[in-house]
Amino acid sequence: MIISPFKLKRMGMLGMNGRNRDFIGRYNDRRLYPLVDNKLKTKLLAQEHEVATPQLKFVVKEQHEISQIDQSLAKLNGFAIKPAKGSGGKGIWVIVRREGKDFIKSSGAKITLEDIRRHMSNTLAGLYSLGGVSDEVIVEDLIEFDDCFDGFSFEGVPDIRVVVFRGFPVMAMLRLATHASDGKANLHQGAVGVGLDLATGRCLNAVQFGKPVYEHPDTKRSLKEIDVPDWRGLLCLASRCHDMTGLGYVGADIVLDAKRGPELLELNARPGLAIQVANGFGLLPHLRHIESLDHKRYPSAEERVDYVMRAFAAKELL
Repeated sequence: MIISPFKLKRMGMLGMNGRNRDFIGRYNDRRLYPLVDNKLKTKLLAQEHEVATPQLKFVVKEQHEISQIDQSLAKLNGFAIKPAKGSGGKGIWVIVRREGKDFIKSSGAKITLEDIRRHMSNTLAGLYSLGGVSDEVIVEDLIEFDDCFDGFSFEGVPDIRVVVFRGFPVMAMLRLATHASDGKANLHQGAVGVGLDLATGRCLNAVQFGKPVYEHPDTKRSLKEIDVPDWRGLLCLASRCHDMTGLGYVGADIVLDAKRGPELLELNARPGLAIQVANGFGLLPHLRHIESLDHKRYPSAEERVDYVMRAFAAKELL
């Protein structure tokens, strides 16, 4: 479906050029980008600022370390392997359990220790990094799936993207893995994007491949039942990412752990615009509204979140 530029403007849709010029270019100091482009730096910074994030188990920095990796993995049943400088979910392996000497990925595939060694070696060589530069391997705690999302995701843990502008959450969406997305919460690969009401964490609108959907394509569970728990706490965590990094326009990817609650997965200094399609309206009115505020009146994350929960409450839900 083609929408005219005039209708997009009426919907308040933010385009890529406007995002890059008016928000990323104006509010994000480029010297701060390494804090979010490198997942290891983000994790260490989050620990320093006491922002909840999956526990770091160990880091592999050199090829020679891989030969001893069996010792580091010996006490781990489930874990996630990530390239520090990867993007778009590339190179991430989620191991949910062990079967004897083998490891079981979230997709159900069985792999060996040698497969893990080969994957780590490729990661260090820069196979998954931006620009193919040499990389590091992060091994961190496995996220325990919160049962509030039972039936809403397929072979993967859902995550929540929150766009934060000058410390104020301005838009949020839940990304649900599907069979089409191969268990990954990636909208371009076929994950379902669910726009979330900033006041309540409830479902506003949902799309897959840019088209409206009303139930999960694999589980058939109705998406209007989505109601994210600890919503204010989750938004406060996202808001604190502004204080932590100094970035004015940032995307925070957050997961809900069954035991530990909201945890920061990663940050993005150039968050994409598909979140607008998931919500069914544009970012621009919210961004301009936040620009007009006297920010000295809202020094804490809690005050900023309470403001947006009042100001940006949706009038209609799915």
